[in-house]
Amino acid sequence: MDKILVLDFGSQYSHLICRRIREFSVFAELVPYDISFEEIQKHNPKGIIFSGGPSSVYSLKAPVPENKIFEMNLPLLGICYGHQLIVDKFGGKVKRANKEYGSSLLTIDNDSDLLSGIGQSVRAWMSHGDEAEEIPSGFKIIGHTQSAKAAAIASDEKSVYGIQFHPEVVHTEQGSEILKNFVLKICKAKQDWTMEGFIETAVEKISKIDGNVLCGVSGGIDSTVVALLIDKAIGNRLKCVFVDNGLLRLNEEKEVENMFKENFKVNFTSINAGQQFLEKLKGVEDPEAKRKIVGEEFIHVFSNFAKKEGPFKWLAQGTLYPDVIESGVSKGPADVIKSHHNVGGLPDWLNLEILEPLRELYKDEVREIAKILGVPEKLFMRHPFPGPGLSVRIIGEVTPIKLEISKVASKIVEEELIESGFYTKVWQAYAAVGDDKAVGVVGDERKYGNIVMIRVVDSIDAMTADWTRLPHGVLEKMSNRITNEIEDVTWVTYAISSKPPATIEPQ
Repeated sequence: MDKILVLDFGSQYSHLICRRIREFSVFAELVPYDISFEEIQKHNPKGIIFSGGPSSVYSLKAPVPENKIFEMNLPLLGICYGHQLIVDKFGGKVKRANKEYGSSLLTIDNDSDLLSGIGQSVRAWMSHGDEAEEIPSGFKIIGHTQSAKAAAIASDEKSVYGIQFHPEVVHTEQGSEILKNFVLKICKAKQDWTMEGFIETAVEKISKIDGNVLCGVSGGIDSTVVALLIDKAIGNRLKCVFVDNGLLRLNEEKEVENMFKENFKVNFTSINAGQQFLEKLKGVEDPEAKRKIVGEEFIHVFSNFAKKEGPFKWLAQGTLYPDVIESGVSKGPADVIKSHHNVGGLPDWLNLEILEPLRELYKDEVREIAKILGVPEKLFMRHPFPGPGLSVRIIGEVTPIKLEISKVASKIVEEELIESGFYTKVWQAYAAVGDDKAVGVVGDERKYGNIVMIRVVDSIDAMTADWTRLPHGVLEKMSNRITNEIEDVTWVTYAISSKPPATIEPQ
């Protein structure tokens, strides 16, 4: 399989480069900027991309790759900081400039290869404080903006390119086409990354493991696909366990049991541990503490089950690439945004090896696999649900009242989205509740009740998200139902913060 390597210099968008390239069926992998020359040779890439990053090339601690990488005669594309690295490495000059964040008009000066078919000008997303003052000998300017005269440069002889803007973000018009030009036309990579191929490879790898596998299933698409892949590979050596932790959607425990026993017919056990989880969460307000408590309690439950029903060698989980990135355990220098119970919160005493078949996939790729495996559309189009459950949608301490409010209000939000035809058009939707209260009037009487926050977002891969502009009529119906049907609620608000700076979940 042809591969593009993306060297991560710490940009918040690094992972999106891989995501965009995979959209046109070429495998792209994110690796640390200081990967050795020998490791790169083992990957045998068709081309290399330097990501952006927060550093300056003239900083004492500026991240730089091995010099031999520049001598590999492979096509090379530098983005933002990567562009400045190329300018500096090949003898040009980089200077401090007025910070430029946001959309700029990119004028195309040469459309022969990298910018082929883009048009005369496009809006491009800028995020930089340095820029090229002098381009290296042998390079030419192929695009400029009003503030950056060398916003895109090229060396045809070396197949080396630098662009000051970010083609990987949706704010850059034709950004995917620019990446496609580099990957398909310049690197000549084959489009052989398919989910059918992934299934075949994953099943083959899993079939070679020894020992039995314990798989925690939640009813969500990720753990369901993991279970079906492993079942396809090892059959009876898989045991699926569903833990009702008391933090699930309304009536979810019954739906999950019916689905696995009747639809998929895999080896399945359900464990009611709700009281156990809620006891552990008593008095805990810090969101990271809640995540880790839920994660560790999951492992306790699985570990106890494994001792009774084992032996098991493996614990399978539905970890996805965004989980890995946000938990700060990816291959690049990403900051920790939040821990996830299946990557960041595993305790040291765990006596099972971890099996994560989907670890390098994005959500929409998992949905494609689900479709191929015959998962009902109702399930694979279901909105993502956090591993720690409603504990991260309840701000502050998890209490029975707040838990019930969150369950019922979220169900109302989902029902109204389905009724209005918006459910499959948005990425995720739910209702959250905290400790804030407000005065309302119910039946001509003053009432001091809870405030519910509705959160609905649009996204492609959950790494960035924008709040959904729902029609006012839909919001009005949600609000009316929540305040009428839930006794303890007096106000309903709508969250209009995007990610970044916010995250999708409130905690």
